[in-house]
Amino acid sequence: MELKGIGLEEEIFKISKKSEKSMKMEFKGVSLKESDFKEKKILSLENKPNLKYAWDTGVAIGRFLAELKQGRLIGRKCCKCRRIMIPPRMFCEVCFKPNDEWIYLKDKGTVNTFSICYVSWDMQKLKEPQIPAVIEIEGASKMMGILHLLGEVEPKEVKIGMKVKAVWKEIDKREGAITDIKYFKPI
Repeated sequence: MELKGIGLEEEIFKISKKSEKSMKMEFKGVSLKESDFKEKKILSLENKPNLKYAWDTGVAIGRFLAELKQGRLIGRKCCKCRRIMIPPRMFCEVCFKPNDEWIYLKDKGTVNTFSICYVSWDMQKLKEPQIPAVIEIEGASKMMGILHLLGEVEPKEVKIGMKVKAVWKEIDKREGAITDIKYFKPI
């Protein structure tokens, strides 16, 4: 293979042809020393950016989080297929119609699926296992729910179909987050 017109073919790399289908590239390098940086022989830039971020939850999740702070669950109802969705969203992903009605839901539900975890989200070994579960919320459509932790239950006692109720943080400790629900416990 012949490289013409770039002027670096001899100094930067050498290409050797092994076969018509495979090519091997060998890159020559230049060793750098710490003194090269200190003596400013190497171009480098330093910058401390002043970055500011803002995140908008949007209409549906914003209202959902505000209601959590008040100790309530809220969903949205589709005007066409009549599904009640939690977490709420502004349009139905089944029929693609806008949702136009807010619906308050009970803080009770049914375990749809669960896992018994002996490591935390950051891969730390746990002395006591956590039990994350998908909870189908009562009053919402089938297969609509939230992922949360189960508490006040032994792992061997957890069953799919088990009825549960939210255990909320104290009012003054709520912040408008899904963690305003400490966990769901069996009822």
